[in-house]
Amino acid sequence: MSAAGDREEDTPLEPPSASDALGAALGGAARRMGLDPSAQAGTGQVVWKAMGGWRGVLESVLPSLAFVVLFTLFPDALVLALGVSVGVAALFTLVRLIQKSPPSAALGGLIAAAAAAALALWTGRGEDNFVPGFLTNAVYGTALLVSALIGWSLIGLAVGFLMGEGTAWRRDRRKRRVFLWLGLAWAALFYARLAVQLPLYFAGDVTALGTLKLVMGLPLFAPLVAVTWLAVRALYPRPAA
Repeated sequence: MSAAGDREEDTPLEPPSASDALGAALGGAARRMGLDPSAQAGTGQVVWKAMGGWRGVLESVLPSLAFVVLFTLFPDALVLALGVSVGVAALFTLVRLIQKSPPSAALGGLIAAAAAAALALWTGRGEDNFVPGFLTNAVYGTALLVSALIGWSLIGLAVGFLMGEGTAWRRDRRKRRVFLWLGLAWAALFYARLAVQLPLYFAGDVTALGTLKLVMGLPLFAPLVAVTWLAVRALYPRPAA
């Protein structure tokens, strides 16, 4: 190993003041999704829980699906398509409140659907219903990409908090490398959505745009969750019984 490499390994890596708080926030969100590497769970269980089970799948898919179907069948009835989409999201939130289950997932979907619908109503263009999703993908993709490239992977911060090691993973070359590639993979997913969907947005093809949004949603999210889970489990193997 070169002298430069030795100096890199010997140099203490002090975390910035906000790293612990950010790691705790990200780790808490991951734990609520069922993505806790310290938990004894199979990959299939983890992926299904991260998707929210059948309820989570329906909450993610139905509002957008309702909008795409209605707008395709009745292109002049923008208000109807948006109203049904927001109504479906509101119904899911109401059911969660009645059952006294955590409403955060459905509430987030409702807020997103309402904001998108408000923008589309304001402009009178159905394709503008997808603009908030573009912004979300751009923000998530950029945050994951930049954090991975500068060596402070958001995935690493979350895992470090969940595994009780804080930012000590940054002193391990193998962990830094894995978290770098995981961050790049997640950033690529968000940017791929933009690369495929933005041309359809500018072309005004609402049906194709809505369909691809669904196809590039959970069907791509689930495999990447599985890959992330397996990679993290390889870094932090379960203790022997």
